[in-house]
Amino acid sequence: MDMPVFDEIRNFDPEEQLATRAAWLYFVGSYTQAEIGKKLGLNRIRINRLLALAREQGLVQIKITGRLAECIALEERLKERYKLKHAVVVPTPIHQSQLAQVIGAAAGYQLGSLLKDNMSVGVGWGKTLRYSLRSVPRRTYNSLSVVSLMGGLTQASLVNPHETASHLADIVGAKCYYVAAPALTDSEATRDILVKQSMVRDVFEQGAKVEVALLSAGELTAPNTMTQLGLISTAEAQSLSKAGAVGDICGHWIDKRGKAIDHPINRRVIALPLNRLKNIPCVILASGGIHKVPVLHGALSAGFANVLVTDEQSATSMLKFKT
Repeated sequence: MDMPVFDEIRNFDPEEQLATRAAWLYFVGSYTQAEIGKKLGLNRIRINRLLALAREQGLVQIKITGRLAECIALEERLKERYKLKHAVVVPTPIHQSQLAQVIGAAAGYQLGSLLKDNMSVGVGWGKTLRYSLRSVPRRTYNSLSVVSLMGGLTQASLVNPHETASHLADIVGAKCYYVAAPALTDSEATRDILVKQSMVRDVFEQGAKVEVALLSAGELTAPNTMTQLGLISTAEAQSLSKAGAVGDICGHWIDKRGKAIDHPINRRVIALPLNRLKNIPCVILASGGIHKVPVLHGALSAGFANVLVTDEQSATSMLKFKT
């Protein structure tokens, strides 16, 4: 017997499917009509008509409301495999450099739909999260707070957890709480001293009680964010890989099954412990890219997140991934 969701998929209008895909690439991915035509195998006149159709039928507003049958099917399969509350799969952009922006746009819409008065929101770090803030509706909530779930960087950066938390708090008129410590200390002894400080401990207590958390995943293959920022050296990245690490969640390095790696770097991280993520009602993991498939699989398999926002190519690879 067919599941209802697949009956729904068969009823989708093929023309609307093409229009929606073209709209994603044009309005979210910022591609030219010529690039979209090459991607979809259509001429520019056809692409122009599809974009006009998307506008006329209301598929394009502030966000793209049309849904793709292929994406919906992937969402359902991801939910089943990883026991997720929800999954959002968006079209993979032509250029990989646009991937974080496309996934971020979808993650921002997802977060914005969940915000309400008297809520506390936790945030991690990464480019995808920073891009997601562009899609969070600007409005003021009553008694809303934003909590950074990890220490910060010593330099201004698009991925700085403090800047991401601050920017989100500004958008929604919330109070913002930072972890007054670096994301990665120079030694385990320094970390132990800092996490015992009340100003750090209190923020982590708040972080453990948030209703919603927005996280991303970091990869270990070069070049990765950690090495680019100088947080870890190339030699340390190689050492992590030999120990079985495939990427990080909130600065914690995990293997493909989601287990934290027994490595000195993990004992220098100042961030909300991974096991406390499991107690947060809604944890959104927004990330994509072939190199991130192992860490996404590990994080979801371990139950660190229950909502996934990713792209088609990554979703397909995740469903084929075997540990």
